[in-house]
Amino acid sequence: MSHIEQLYWGGAALIALWLALFGLSLLVTRNGTVTPGPATQEFGPDPEPPAVVSLLAGNWRGVEYAAAATLLDLAARGLLELRQPADDPLATTVHVTEAGRTAQDLPSYERRVLERVVSRTTEGGAPIGAIAFRDAKRAAAFHTELRKDIVAEARLRGLSRSRFAPWLASLLLLLAFVPGALFSLAAIMGEHGVRAAFVVGAAPVSALCWLLAKALGERATPRGLERAGHWAGLRAWLAGHEDFGRLPPAAVTVWDRYLAFGTALGVTSLAGRLLGFDAGDRRRVWSSYGGTWRPVRIRYPRLRPGFGASAGRLLHLAAAAALVAAALGAFAVLRQPDWVLTADAHSGSTLRRPGLVLSAGWVGSLLLGVIVAGKFRRWTLFLVFLAMMPGNFASDSDGWFVDAAAQDGPLAVEWAAIAVFAVLAGYLLVLACLERREPDTIEGEVLRVEWRKDRKAARFLALDEGVTDLTRAWALPAASRGIATGAQVRLTVSRGTRTIRSAELIRAALWEGDRPEPATAGPHSS
Repeated sequence: MSHIEQLYWGGAALIALWLALFGLSLLVTRNGTVTPGPATQEFGPDPEPPAVVSLLAGNWRGVEYAAAATLLDLAARGLLELRQPADDPLATTVHVTEAGRTAQDLPSYERRVLERVVSRTTEGGAPIGAIAFRDAKRAAAFHTELRKDIVAEARLRGLSRSRFAPWLASLLLLLAFVPGALFSLAAIMGEHGVRAAFVVGAAPVSALCWLLAKALGERATPRGLERAGHWAGLRAWLAGHEDFGRLPPAAVTVWDRYLAFGTALGVTSLAGRLLGFDAGDRRRVWSSYGGTWRPVRIRYPRLRPGFGASAGRLLHLAAAAALVAAALGAFAVLRQPDWVLTADAHSGSTLRRPGLVLSAGWVGSLLLGVIVAGKFRRWTLFLVFLAMMPGNFASDSDGWFVDAAAQDGPLAVEWAAIAVFAVLAGYLLVLACLERREPDTIEGEVLRVEWRKDRKAARFLALDEGVTDLTRAWALPAASRGIATGAQVRLTVSRGTRTIRSAELIRAALWEGDRPEPATAGPHSS
């Protein structure tokens, strides 16, 4: 066995050894079993806050309802107030009391939740739906930091600890690099080049580090298991009340802290769902632009030809649509019955089958339009191959394809396709002409900014102009920067294609609060 082979086999053996050590570490540090205590309504002499209880109830992994439970706990302690003016829990509003505005020395996770509520409320309060974030990244960042705060509190109380000791995590991380180093050295000795050495060395290191990162987390202490059992007993007591799970957030005035703990334990599903600190509903966003809170419905133009396109691009697409209509028309008019051969006239395989000839003409016309439109992708030819299959496998002695190929002149389906593409070409041409008009200027607050599946395509920007409760998203060029949800902006737009041509920032938005604050930023061109 050569030295190179020895290095490869040595690296493989070290990977197996690392996996064995990793598996043993997982086995030794697995979380203990929580033994539920008897059903009880007592919190205990020094009860943990609902946020920490949510960590214990989530088996030291998730804190799904921690933010909602903390909000309810703040309301039970008089720092917030929840009001439900009607029978609909969705109409509940949240208000910050004087005690909440002057509260001091709150734990970091409670301070984080309170600041979020304060930033979203006005003097008249705010709907509970307005607490939700308008951006998924902001919501994820909020919950990441909130979980860190809760874990720190749980460790301070002796309820949680890191799953892997620092020395063990460092050892596993260090050993993860050794097999990659051996593979890289073997590649260099085999004269495969530095690039190849980097690839074969980085592959096992990346995989092992990914496994290690997934395993890092929290696990229970003996004290934590004991307290988790106690809270499981409280959960059993709360679950014994049939109507408790359907209580609205405003019921905190009657149930006090029980509603907060029930939410942390996953019993009050309604309250936890309504008080979501997530990215919210992308089609229904609460806005206070204009002075009063109201829900604004957002429509996204999914199937709108020319959406976000420039005048040049519209002419380009119009030419492609016109070419498809012309190619289909020429094929339909010039087609002759003797272009095809049936099985009676010719035995065996032939490229002149009726179905194949018709499919080739139709698919070929569409392919010309795709090429002219600049939409040719790596999968286009594969899609062309699939589109030819029905005609290729169709019977060449009887059936619809045979009758269609024998017909003189365009078919009804061809007339329909020609008309559709001709109308599309005319529509795009009209849009291109309208793009030469002077753009309009609008002003409002940005409700949402969303990427589309194609990152090179224009993004969706929903703007609340304060005039109506319904808005349609605009097309924000993908290269645009400096526009965030909650910002107040002045836009120059083309209404035909709903494209934003330029944007001027009037007021910036706070990262946490999504509420505008004065800014000195100048105009931002799109």
